[in-house]
Amino acid sequence: MQYRKFGNTDLLVSEVGFGAWAIGGGAMIGNTAIGWGDADDKTSAEAIYASLDEGINFFDTADIYGLGHSEELIGKTVGNRKDVIIATKGGNVARDGQFTVDYSKAHIIDACEQSLRRLKRETVDYYQLHTAKLSHLQQGDCIAAVQQLLQEGKIRYWGLSLNTFSPMPEAEFLVENSTGNGFQLVLNLLNQFSLPVLKLAEESGYGIIVRMPLQFGLLTGKFDNGISFPDNDHRKKRITPGIVDACAEALSPVWKLCGKYNCSKTELALSYILSYSAVSVIIPGIRTTAHVQSNTSGLFRPEEEDIKLIEELGQTCLIPVMEKIKLLG
Repeated sequence: MQYRKFGNTDLLVSEVGFGAWAIGGGAMIGNTAIGWGDADDKTSAEAIYASLDEGINFFDTADIYGLGHSEELIGKTVGNRKDVIIATKGGNVARDGQFTVDYSKAHIIDACEQSLRRLKRETVDYYQLHTAKLSHLQQGDCIAAVQQLLQEGKIRYWGLSLNTFSPMPEAEFLVENSTGNGFQLVLNLLNQFSLPVLKLAEESGYGIIVRMPLQFGLLTGKFDNGISFPDNDHRKKRITPGIVDACAEALSPVWKLCGKYNCSKTELALSYILSYSAVSVIIPGIRTTAHVQSNTSGLFRPEEEDIKLIEELGQTCLIPVMEKIKLLG
């Protein structure tokens, strides 16, 4: 495992981290799936221990994942280990059977304290406002909350988990106000809307966490247009047969690179993201020990001409596919 510095902090993170959304299980808010289908806690725990053995030291979760269950499982398996870096998030809320957000000072402080309890930790290494919008940041309560949490020693660093399709306004706000330490964003072979944030972050000393590096599994090569998901898996409405076909067509020039590098689609997808020096850590979703192996092996440095090719394809044929995905929510 290779390690990278997280921006200007003293955190040294494994370049592949543990995305812990899926181990939260098939939680629902009303009729809305917010998880990845059922998850077996024993299998999830085995994956966590296997990740530690592989050198993964960065675990990313959120209080909304499994409505707290993801944090609880990490607390039971990792707890207050000093050699493990824990990142979690607050601001997304299940209230009265509805999904909503709350970035008030009181809620963020309470949410962090509840996360610490579930995680069985004294301090959260990196706390994130979960897709807070520019208006929330400008209002200021959420920033006052994380500043208080810093002063009280309940968090070490903080940042933003940016939205999927238009991340720049919130990222620029933090940089312009010289506050926060990092950004979590979406970047993969299909979704390149966040590329401008990489340059901004690197120039300003902010760490970068990349989520959805495999776009909900679409970039593993394991899906066909007959794929189906249970009702408690959020992908049921997001990955339709039409989306699978559109992605396969758009990515066909990219997949030719697998022959050049003698690699799997997963290895190419992850290696592409790690080719950017601004990226501190990628967090593929890990549910099993097999996922640990597939997400940490076979990584390589693509040639600059191929990185440029992927970026050019992103502007011509990949972004239109992402626009279709965007319409699905």
